[in-house]
Amino acid sequence: MRLNFEKSLFFTLIFIIIFILTYNILHYTPLLGYDAEAHINYVDHLSRYLPKEIDLPSDEETREFFNPPLAYLVPSLVQVICRNTIESYDFLADCRPIYAKVTQIFQSILYLLTIFFNLLLLKKFNHQKSIINVGYLLLVSLLAANYRTISMIRGEPYILFFLSLFLLLFFECSKNKFIFDKKYVIAFGITIGLIGLSRQWGFLLFPPLIILGFFKLVIYKKDYFKFVFSSLFIGFLVSSWFYINLFIQYGSFTAFNKERLPFSFFNKPLNFYIPDSESLYYLFYKPIRPHLNNQFITTLYSDLWGDYWGYFSFTSLYLDIGRNQILIGDYLANVNKISLLTTGIIIFLYFKSNRHFKESFLLRYVNLTVAFSFIGFLWFLLSYYESTGDTIKATYFIHVFHLIILMAAVYLQVLKNSNRKFYNLVLILLSIIFVLNFQTYLSHFPASFIENYRI
Repeated sequence: MRLNFEKSLFFTLIFIIIFILTYNILHYTPLLGYDAEAHINYVDHLSRYLPKEIDLPSDEETREFFNPPLAYLVPSLVQVICRNTIESYDFLADCRPIYAKVTQIFQSILYLLTIFFNLLLLKKFNHQKSIINVGYLLLVSLLAANYRTISMIRGEPYILFFLSLFLLLFFECSKNKFIFDKKYVIAFGITIGLIGLSRQWGFLLFPPLIILGFFKLVIYKKDYFKFVFSSLFIGFLVSSWFYINLFIQYGSFTAFNKERLPFSFFNKPLNFYIPDSESLYYLFYKPIRPHLNNQFITTLYSDLWGDYWGYFSFTSLYLDIGRNQILIGDYLANVNKISLLTTGIIIFLYFKSNRHFKESFLLRYVNLTVAFSFIGFLWFLLSYYESTGDTIKATYFIHVFHLIILMAAVYLQVLKNSNRKFYNLVLILLSIIFVLNFQTYLSHFPASFIENYRI
C-alpha cells in the first residue's frame, strides 16, 4: 500500500514537472533571459559560418564571448536550417524566435534526462529495486531557479546534465576501486571535456577530484590517480582548444567581460557578507530587485526560491507586460518565509548525510565540490565588481544546489527505512511547500506576448 502511494505520488510529480516545462515553453522565450541580447549575438555569429566552420565571436560581437560554444550549437544549427527554409526579408529577426523555442524545448528534455540519471544514481547508491524516489523528486522540484535556468540560452543546463553523467560514472568506477578500464576512462574524460565546453563554472568540479586522492579514505591511491589524471587529460584534449584560444586573444584562460580586481575581502562592503536590518526586512516583505542592494546571502536565497531579478515576472523593458505585477513582491515575500522551512529541512538532511555516509567515496567528493564551488563563486563575486549585484544569481550556482539536494535525498532514504513517521512528515511538509510556491515555477508572461515577441 505504501509503495503504491509513493509510486502514485512519484508519477504525479513527473506529470506536474512536465506540465511546468510545457507551460513555460508556451509562456516564456529565451529572448527575455539574462543578457539575452548578448547570447543571441553569440548564436547569430556562430551560425553565420556553420556548417562549414566554427568561428567563435570576439568581444566586439558579443559581451558573452568568453563562454564555451557547446550551449550555442543547438540554436545555431536551428538558425542555419531556418534561414535555408523560410522566406524572409530579415532572416535573423524571423529565425530568432524559432531557434529560441527549439532550444528551450531541447533544454527541457536535458533537464528531464538530468533527473533520470540522478534517480538512477540514487537507485544504485541506495540499493533500491526501482528508480522511484519521491524525496529527491520533491526536493529538486522545489528549486524555482531550475525552471528559469532551463528556459534561457545558457550553459548551465548542460553542466547539470553532464554532471549527472559524471557522478554516475564516478560512482561506478569507485565501486570497481578505479581499476584502469579504457571504456570508463574515455567516457569519464569525454564527460569532463563536455562540462568544460558548457560553461566555465564547470571547472569548479575538477580540483576536488585531485584533492580527494589525498584523503585517507583512498586506499588505492595509485589506481585512483592514474584513472583521474588519464580522464583529465582526455578532458583537456576535448576542451582545451577553446581556452587556449581565449588566452591567445585576451591573455587569460578565464577571460571575462569585466576588468578583474585584485582579490580582497574589502572589495565589497560589510553588508555584502552580513545582511543589514534593511536587507532582512526586504527579504521577507519585498524580495525583488533592487531592494536587497547587492547583499550576497539574501539575494541568492531570494533568487533560488523565488524570482528576485524578476525574469519570470517582468524585465526592465516590459514592466507592464508581466502579470501580477502589483502582487508579485508580496507573494515572493511569502515564498521566502515558507522556504525557511525548506532550507532548514535540506540543511538538516545534508549534514546528517555527511555524518552517516562519511566513508562514502561519492559523497565525500560531492561535499568537497560544494565547498570548493562556494569558495570559487565567492572569489568570482569579489574579483569582478558589480555595484547592482547582477552577478548574484542562483542560476550561476545551480550545480551546487543540485549536489546539496542529492546529498539530502540520500539521507531521506535512510529515514524512510529507519523512521517512517518522520519520513512521511517530511514528505507532507515538502508537498505542501511545493503547492504553496507553485507560482514561482511558472512564467507570468501571457502566451500572446511570447508568440509575437521579437528582438
